[in-house]
Amino acid sequence: MTEVKTRPAPDPAGPKKRQLPRGLPVFAVVAVAILALLGGGAGSSYQSKLVEVQKNDNASFLPGSAESTKVLMESDKFNKVQNVPGFMVFHRESGLTAEDRAAVDKAAGLVARTPGIATDALAPPQVSADGTTIAVFTPLVQKENGQDLRWDLIGEVEEKIVNETSAGLPAGLEAYPAGQSGFLLAFTQAFEGIDSTLLIAALTVVIIILLFVYRSPVLWIFPILSALMALGLSSMVIYFLAKEDVLSLNGQTAGIMPVLVLGAGTDYALLLVARYREELHNYPNRFDAMIVAWRGAVPAIVASAATVMLGLGCLIFSSLESNKTLAPAGVISIACTLLLSITFLPVLLALAGRWVFWPRKPKLDQTVDLTSHGFWGGVASRVDRNRRPAWIGSVVLLGVCLIGLFSLNTSGFSQAETLTNEADAIVGQELYDEKFGVDTNTPAVITTNANSVDAVIAAVSKVEGVDTKPGAVCVQVDYPKLAAAIKSGSTPPPSGSCAPESLQVQPIEGRTILNATMTDAFDTDEAYATVDRLREAVGNVPGADAQVGGISAATLDVKVASEHDRYLIIPIVLLVIFLVLAVLLRSILAPILLILTVVLSFGAALGIGALAFEHLFGFPGSDPSYPLFSFVFLVALGIDYNIFLMTRIREESIKHGTRAGISRGLTVTGGVITSAGIVLAATFTVLGVLPLVFLTELGFTVAVGVLIDTILVRSVLVPALAADIGKKIWWPSKLATAQD
Repeated sequence: MTEVKTRPAPDPAGPKKRQLPRGLPVFAVVAVAILALLGGGAGSSYQSKLVEVQKNDNASFLPGSAESTKVLMESDKFNKVQNVPGFMVFHRESGLTAEDRAAVDKAAGLVARTPGIATDALAPPQVSADGTTIAVFTPLVQKENGQDLRWDLIGEVEEKIVNETSAGLPAGLEAYPAGQSGFLLAFTQAFEGIDSTLLIAALTVVIIILLFVYRSPVLWIFPILSALMALGLSSMVIYFLAKEDVLSLNGQTAGIMPVLVLGAGTDYALLLVARYREELHNYPNRFDAMIVAWRGAVPAIVASAATVMLGLGCLIFSSLESNKTLAPAGVISIACTLLLSITFLPVLLALAGRWVFWPRKPKLDQTVDLTSHGFWGGVASRVDRNRRPAWIGSVVLLGVCLIGLFSLNTSGFSQAETLTNEADAIVGQELYDEKFGVDTNTPAVITTNANSVDAVIAAVSKVEGVDTKPGAVCVQVDYPKLAAAIKSGSTPPPSGSCAPESLQVQPIEGRTILNATMTDAFDTDEAYATVDRLREAVGNVPGADAQVGGISAATLDVKVASEHDRYLIIPIVLLVIFLVLAVLLRSILAPILLILTVVLSFGAALGIGALAFEHLFGFPGSDPSYPLFSFVFLVALGIDYNIFLMTRIREESIKHGTRAGISRGLTVTGGVITSAGIVLAATFTVLGVLPLVFLTELGFTVAVGVLIDTILVRSVLVPALAADIGKKIWWPSKLATAQD
């Protein structure tokens, strides 16, 4: 067993003298700290403004090369005004009364007069066959003359419609939003106040944990303040870049940012504070102690941040625009967090001095203070004594967790299943589907050469999954012409037939657009299979150059792109992290082993997550992008703890030999890394406060994975494996052949 020495005798020469100059380097850190503080303070109001520059339409998620994206871009030529289709569904179980019908007519009039409604796409209310339900069409203007409208403002129009049409209804008459506009409102409300709700929840959790870790009523303020300044600075930078279209931002990325900054910022602060506490035992002057602590902690913090930034940066290779948006936003967030953590935070702590640790202020006794890590000293000794059984047992335990991967379902889910709560839109959609069947306002959209229209219609009409009723496959209606014709007194085309040629869109540059009604709901596997068959069918029409788009096609393209990105980006991230670790540890063998352990813990987290989603939460499955996002966050963030541990082990190994260095490194870093892992896990768990299945699953998996990394991989598996291998772990550096 390798003994961990504690309480070395005081240096007879007295307290350590200053080892670093107070010249330009210190001045530069202080100057940058002041600038970072000013930037963070000025940017604190910009987090709430990020909603103004978000893009949440299909184009902001889809790959630019996807067939559905190309159809969407081509559709713009035919539709000067694009809309988000939807309904208000009015229902009375016992049957609609005359008073109900009058109230619905009044509601339909309110809809038609509401600014933001695509009036040229309005249609007469639908009455169900059993006379219990009326659906009023509520198309919202999404794009006008090529200009996208702000998603939050579109949501406000829908909210106004819901509130006004639901007010003053006869007793017993129920009203619900449905369709795309209804779910738009549900998602808008889910993200409403995300900057405050999510941040407050995360701050509350982190503050409680920091109070327990530091046992100080004061010290927790410093890491939190640093993280908030980093969040403000990153929000301001991202806001202006998104406003100038330098980068794109969506609600998903905006929701992850606060959690990422707070979690990473607290991790870096915990490492710096722990090192500062150590050096206060050796230096009478708090500034000298911070200078030495800064030199010891910053390389690991920078390497950790670099790993996260490079890992997130690899998402730029993604074909999905929604993944690409996370790359620059995530890199900027971590960069700002790093900047504040190594400038503002150390300056603030140095100015405060020992009193911030009250009531456990470190004394000037020139000890390493390993006795304060008694628990972790015991862990280190037991791991060293039982190193081979420890790492083999850890691998077996993680391997058992991999069994859950057989339950992992990443085929996605329907739109209603993306929410964890019973939103009104879900109730309304279920009611609409029950009373009216398939929503014909979400057809497959087909662009084709105008001279091949008849051939394409004939081919499409034979495809399984396409409605066979008359009028199911037609050239798209020119809605402004139709609205003008109805306004002038003309009779609208009868239901179940195509519009006359005079009311159809006219070819543009030899191209035109068709709509094909499908027999299955747009967000089902059956609809996606129909899209595949449609693409095959129109692709076989000679000279048509036809392509299939629409909402179902867009969702299918996202799924395909997610699988492609998974197999492309994961190897790139692993390669990048290997290179960072190789440079940092000056070794090849150690990085390989560290990456293998992190990948193993990632697989175990996915396995546990898959079982929990199915049997605990009752979720229908996972989003196709869930494995990739989980991997990037878990591996990029999880490797942090191995970096913190192994850099300290290497530092101690140079002085005391590898076996002793492993025990000393685990002993000194055990408490701080475990605390950091608990903070990060708790922070990501907070994503569950948002009623979105994807973020709940992501938060749960990252939290579980971080705890596995912190408690098992970093505390047992890595040190036990390193101790069993011995100094060869540092191969091919000189440390591999150094005398222990």
